[in-house]
Amino acid sequence: MSTLAPGARRKSKTGWNLLGLLVFVTAGFPVYWMLNTAFKPAKDAIDPDPSLLPTGLTLSNFSRALDIADFWGPVGRSLVVSLSVVAIGVVVGTLAALAISRFAFRGRKVVIVGILAVQMVPLVAMIIPVFLLLNDLDQYDKLSGLIITYLTFILPFTVWTLRGFIVNIPKELEEAAMVDGCSPTGAFLRVVFPLLAPGMVATSVYAFIQAWNEYLYALMLLSQKNQTATVWLGNFTTKHGTEYAPMMAGSTMMAVPIVVLFLLVQRKMAAGLTAGAVKG
Repeated sequence: MSTLAPGARRKSKTGWNLLGLLVFVTAGFPVYWMLNTAFKPAKDAIDPDPSLLPTGLTLSNFSRALDIADFWGPVGRSLVVSLSVVAIGVVVGTLAALAISRFAFRGRKVVIVGILAVQMVPLVAMIIPVFLLLNDLDQYDKLSGLIITYLTFILPFTVWTLRGFIVNIPKELEEAAMVDGCSPTGAFLRVVFPLLAPGMVATSVYAFIQAWNEYLYALMLLSQKNQTATVWLGNFTTKHGTEYAPMMAGSTMMAVPIVVLFLLVQRKMAAGLTAGAVKG
């Protein structure tokens, strides 16, 4: 039972509300500025004394963004890469997390520590080895090579996260299902998988965002004809300068798939993140 007086509780609640509002404004301002710049006239985007409020609405920036270079090709390639990474990563990550969580084998702790160690390696440090390896495998300038590369740094996170969810599911539930006649595979599909679904959704969203927004490897491993959406944004910077308003319009169009995905799975994602925070 709280020992705070009603007045003190109200002040405490007001303080937390103000803090939450400050965090929201800080996190949301870049998005607002992107949208504001995307819809304002191009000349206002480079005004040295910009206005925080919209000075005019125009769709010309979106037309310019679509005309400056092929847009749908890079977006389509980004979708193929991102969805492939999510599908492969979730399947392989789930099986690996299940093996680590449910089976005792020699070297299990080494595998777990190795997964954590891989996540600590800076991505920049692996560019040259990855380039040489993909070149030897004839995967340079191919979407399949980029997918393999993304899986190398998304799979460790996927395995580690899903392991936390599986550990929270009592093993006795599977044993009870097998007593009732289910095979080990049937027990997993009928008992563990439904309980694991929120965690898989949360992990999938993270993997999709990482693959969709990645820039460095997409720039280094693909030529201009196979460029992804993030690299496509570089077309707005030329020797004559940067077209900021069309660039913000292109960024807005690129953000639409992420926003739609988040709106579709936000409830499952929130439930998954909450469940995964209970126990590591």
